[in-house]
Amino acid sequence: MSPPPLSDQPSVNALAERIAAAPWIALDTEFLRERTYRPQLCLLQLAVPGEALCVDPLAAISLEPLKPSLAGGTAPKILHAARQDLEVLWPLFGALAPLFDTQIAAALTGLPAQIGYSDLVRRLLGVELPKGQTRTDWSKRPLTEAQLSYAIDDVAHLAPLREQLLEQLDKLGRLAWLEEEFAGLAREERLFVDPEKAYERLRWHAELDADRVRLLQRLAAWRERRAMEKDRPRSWILEDAAVRALVLQVPRNAAQLAQIADLQPGFVERSGPMILREIAAAEMPERLPGPAPRSRPDPEVQARIKRLAAIVQKRATELGLAAELLATRRDLESIVHGDASADVLSGWRNDAVGRELLAAG
Repeated sequence: MSPPPLSDQPSVNALAERIAAAPWIALDTEFLRERTYRPQLCLLQLAVPGEALCVDPLAAISLEPLKPSLAGGTAPKILHAARQDLEVLWPLFGALAPLFDTQIAAALTGLPAQIGYSDLVRRLLGVELPKGQTRTDWSKRPLTEAQLSYAIDDVAHLAPLREQLLEQLDKLGRLAWLEEEFAGLAREERLFVDPEKAYERLRWHAELDADRVRLLQRLAAWRERRAMEKDRPRSWILEDAAVRALVLQVPRNAAQLAQIADLQPGFVERSGPMILREIAAAEMPERLPGPAPRSRPDPEVQARIKRLAAIVQKRATELGLAAELLATRRDLESIVHGDASADVLSGWRNDAVGRELLAAG
């Protein structure tokens, strides 16, 4: 039987005292984000030597006593595929440090770059974890024994995974790579969307003329801030297709706005004046070029990218790594277009293949 989640303040306070001296702390979260902008923390799982348990953040308790150990101290906080968990925990604890992400460490040993937790446990520890709770609504109470067992499994094996991965990376001489990958993993700018840069998430922005890019930046920033303010998914505020339609059609008044078929019913009445203010503030010229047809890929550029990809694949094979871990297609496109900010051109990746790519690009 799994222990019931801690749901009273004295138990949380006692837990805080126990983990303060722990040599490591394994962490995981269960959350919901289908109806909100910010993920809603529904369960916090922790493991320390000799103990694995859950804390119920939906109970009338404060998790503040846990903060000194999770946001500081020398004990590594061990997670798997940590990014979403870090985003969930940020409002409570800020940046967790120091961090150890078993997915990142596994990738550096040569395992698949996005290897799942269950697969990693099976490969390294020979343990088959039960499935069946991945689509659970973790906000419902009470939690079942199956749910609690599943949740505790998610932290129970993190410490032995860390030990094996550190041993393998030490043998491979890649511990410095690991430290570099973990540096800045919990930085706020990596976890959250800057409203002023939200438009970059819409890949089609590269197809637009300069005036429409300026408008897109304003509309995407407005949508991001509105979603934050209302704590609703950005698509509930304005769907991507509607953003695109606004940018392409550039309505100047409520009548033109109402003609855009991609807008949800009631949107014009509720948010139309704000959208029109954003369009006016973008100072769009009266005459705009028609939407540019999708440009065909430049054969020479594609050939250069293909050449660089072959270099990456060859080097990845030599190192026993997934090619995507060394360099992404976006990295290669950046090099071909003369952008020196690609990730592959810094740190261990630069030593491994970046300089070669730059010379060949």
